[in-house]
Amino acid sequence: MKGGIGQLMKQAQQMQEKMQKAQEELQKIIVNGESGGGMVKISITCKNEIKKIDIDDSLFSEEKDMLEDLLIAAFNDAIRKADKKSQESMSGMTSGLNLPPGMKLPF
Repeated sequence: MKGGIGQLMKQAQQMQEKMQKAQEELQKIIVNGESGGGMVKISITCKNEIKKIDIDDSLFSEEKDMLEDLLIAAFNDAIRKADKKSQESMSGMTSGLNLPPGMKLPF
């Protein structure tokens, strides 16, 4: 019995180390969101840190409200892509854990 718990603890520690490394890797992965047919582009890491915003010059002559809406749409697009990439990256790690349906680990 004691050996089984020790082995389980060792596996949990290895899993924690793998998850830490994966978190560090996700910080390096950049995804791009866009809106307005590419007129607004936002680059973020898979940890949702904004790295770059690119706004087409033609939008500066438009209404402020439209530009704000396009920025929001581009940012939301980037977040969705980052979340998808994070889930794909982490799914291999959790595939053997037999988690209950709908349970997600914090990434």
